Amino acid sequence: MTAPYRLGVLALIALTLAACQRPSTDDAAFGARVRAYLLAHPEVLQEVSQKLDAKLADQAASRQRQAESLLPRLRSSVERDPLDFVANPKGVVTVTEFYDYRCPHCVSVAPKVIALIRAHPDVRVVFKETPIFGATSEHAARAALAVARSGGDSLGLYQALMSARGLDDATIDRLARAEGAKPADLTPEAAKAADAHLAKTSALFAQLDLEGTPAFIVGDQIILGEDMDAVIAAVAKARVESSPSGPKAG
Repeated sequence: MTAPYRLGVLALIALTLAACQRPSTDDAAFGARVRAYLLAHPEVLQEVSQKLDAKLADQAASRQRQAESLLPRLRSSVERDPLDFVANPKGVVTVTEFYDYRCPHCVSVAPKVIALIRAHPDVRVVFKETPIFGATSEHAARAALAVARSGGDSLGLYQALMSARGLDDATIDRLARAEGAKPADLTPEAAKAADAHLAKTSALFAQLDLEGTPAFIVGDQIILGEDMDAVIAAVAKARVESSPSGPKAG
């Protein structure tokens, strides 16, 4: 149980005990009673923690089901925005990734994303620039869009930025220029155009209730975090469903 949950559990127990007694001005005595009760019945903490975890899991699953129910009508925004970079554009199965270059989990999963692209040319991967870690992340996202506009090596920049340590604006610009960004695409005017696209992606991210990065979408399934095994399984399922013969009977 994490510290915030533990504090919440203690507060809940304290409120429960308080409801059974007269209000007291002796806080020390009240605290001693709570402490004595918890020491005598430590299983209460485990029981409350388990119920809280189950409730939070149910809430998260409900939110995800609600978000996934929106995917059919948001398909074009998720998979076909012309300003997003797409690897393997002729692929028959689409994987969309929302990510931030300064997100440690995005950095960790990036080599697996690249491996998926290279090993499976039938998998079309859409890159959604989703800067959630502040100004440097926003600068990196703008630089990536600049490389895409210039027709440069967007996948090369993705790999370079995910591999870099201690990203700053100067490093980002240097890497972007190395991967084909043109000076005109790194101007303040170009940044304003990029910001409009980033705002649209951010709104989509919020609409789908994606609370963090990385987040993957395959078909009508949302996969949160670094779970590439789940992504690959979803790709395999979508590949079967997209085949001319459709799903095979089990």
